[in-house]
Amino acid sequence: MPTTLTDEIVAFLSAANPAVIASVRPDGQPVTVATWYLLEDDGRILVNMDARRKRLEYLRADPRVSLTVLSADGWYQHISVQGRITEWRDDEGLADIDRLSRHYREDAYPNRERPRVSAWIEIDRAHTWGA
Repeated sequence: MPTTLTDEIVAFLSAANPAVIASVRPDGQPVTVATWYLLEDDGRILVNMDARRKRLEYLRADPRVSLTVLSADGWYQHISVQGRITEWRDDEGLADIDRLSRHYREDAYPNRERPRVSAWIEIDRAHTWGA
């Protein structure tokens, strides 16, 4: 069952903070990578991947994820969420990666050559530290 986010968590996750996403390879080995994210109005988190990344293959096989969002002011303040990918969509016209890029860089995503895939994380649990 999805968790209810407090106003403080929503405010923190709404900022353009650095984040690391963790997935699991088919052999059980955890994999982490830096990522952009965007908290959507429905409480899910949008992430976006190059369509050729292995991470996409891992997440399609096992949609469980953990996302740790660090405060841009210092990593002692962070929020970790655990959940699962509940929706996949090809990023037609790169609209989703552009939204993410504008959130972080205030400009459209520069690489227009490679296809991308959007995924939405439904949050099951959230843990805060100093946030």
